[in-house]
Amino acid sequence: MEIPSKYNPQSTESQWYEYWMKNGYFHSVPDDREPYSIVIPPPNVTGILHMGHMLNNTIQDVLIRRARLLGKNACWVPGTDHASIATEAKVVAKLKEQGINKNDLTREEFLKHAWDWTHQYGGIILEQLKKLGCSCDWDRTAFTMDQERYDSVIKVFIDLYNKGLIYRGYRMVNWDPEAQTTLSDEEVVYEEKQGLLYYLSYDIEGSDEKVTIATTRPETILGDTAICINPNDERFTHLKGKNVIVPICNRVIPIIEDEYVDVEFGTGCLKVTPAHDINDKALGEKHNLETIDIFNDDATLNSFGMHYEGKDRFVVRKEISKELEEKGILVKTETHINKVGTSERTKAVIEPKLSDQWFLKMEDLAKPALEAVLESGDVKLHPKKFENTYRHWMENVRDWNISRQLWWGQQIPAFYFGDGQEDFVVAANLNEALELAKEKSGNSDLQESDLRQDADVLDTWFSSWLWPMSVFGGIMDPDNEEVNYYYPTNDLVTGPDILFFWVARM
Repeated sequence: MEIPSKYNPQSTESQWYEYWMKNGYFHSVPDDREPYSIVIPPPNVTGILHMGHMLNNTIQDVLIRRARLLGKNACWVPGTDHASIATEAKVVAKLKEQGINKNDLTREEFLKHAWDWTHQYGGIILEQLKKLGCSCDWDRTAFTMDQERYDSVIKVFIDLYNKGLIYRGYRMVNWDPEAQTTLSDEEVVYEEKQGLLYYLSYDIEGSDEKVTIATTRPETILGDTAICINPNDERFTHLKGKNVIVPICNRVIPIIEDEYVDVEFGTGCLKVTPAHDINDKALGEKHNLETIDIFNDDATLNSFGMHYEGKDRFVVRKEISKELEEKGILVKTETHINKVGTSERTKAVIEPKLSDQWFLKMEDLAKPALEAVLESGDVKLHPKKFENTYRHWMENVRDWNISRQLWWGQQIPAFYFGDGQEDFVVAANLNEALELAKEKSGNSDLQESDLRQDADVLDTWFSSWLWPMSVFGGIMDPDNEEVNYYYPTNDLVTGPDILFFWVARM
């Protein structure tokens, strides 16, 4: 027998891996041994292996092989995440290359393209993991958009809605103008950026007086509906009860008083644009101000933008500041460091936007998750330093915006039968929805054709938060043998960047 002079990884590794697979050495079924289970943090179906994946999965492989050596029944479940925003963007880009506009397709036609893309590229990263020698139970490979996971997500949505934990509300959300969808707070990355502080003078109605305000976003003056002063600021006592004229659009707006205004910042006078800032929205509700949304979904200006209609917000910022300077309204500019929210996925600058969306109440759900880490010790974070970060996030968590204006994902199981705010029902399918709608409306003549399903899909994390339960059938069949045996899982190896997106929610 000829002994090779050099180790050849290509022939040696593939030969042994095929042998392991053929003999089913990685496959696990419940028996009388002690179970040891790990679920893979499902990589995006759009992805290919990077160094982070390699490190992560190598550690998992070490843990699972050690468990086997200790005589435990080791089960490592692989799979991928459908990644709504990232995958839809890839499919839209591919269609664009073919001269196809997503808006010209029906939902069904688009989803066919999305599934074709997924079947073509979706398995690449799993094949790469096999090349690494990862000893996953490949017979258990799952996907967050396969039927079992899809049905699990819909069932949980209905259950949480019926418990009063999911609601629909008109709220200010984080809007990604590139993906044209909302994002949860955790998907917004705040970056310090140097910009300008623009000082603008507004005319006081019926006098020669002026008042100066400071803003980082001069384009939003077209949505101003008030100027706010602090009632305790003696500099502006003479302005109480007066009106000002918004430059360019010449709209007359009131001067209001509220202690929210920081007398030390800028000029002590605050322009209020309720449609484009969460704090301004709160002021608007408190003082019954008009709300004027000046942006289209792609962050170009709409008809309220007057002669700037159709232009991008950043183009308008430059052009409107020039116009304000020419008209003698721009007093001065100063450099200013500002925290700017950007989309974690597309890197686009986020716009605060008022919109009807679905939300999950988080306060009561966060309590047991907080207790499991910080009190009972059921869940241990390594390194321990992340406990403080975890505590901060869980104690300050806001309601989770779970709806996305996309087509790739689990479609929200809400069916509308009228134009009223409450004219909808939540059901697993059209047939069930019809019966509920007849009951709720009191109209027994309703037909399936009278109902329309909500076009939005659920946030990707709303499916992956069920991952360790759904991979063992624990949602659709809660008391089955596998979930009782393998769940809860023993270890999770993942990056700190998804400690909140995913780990805390699980």
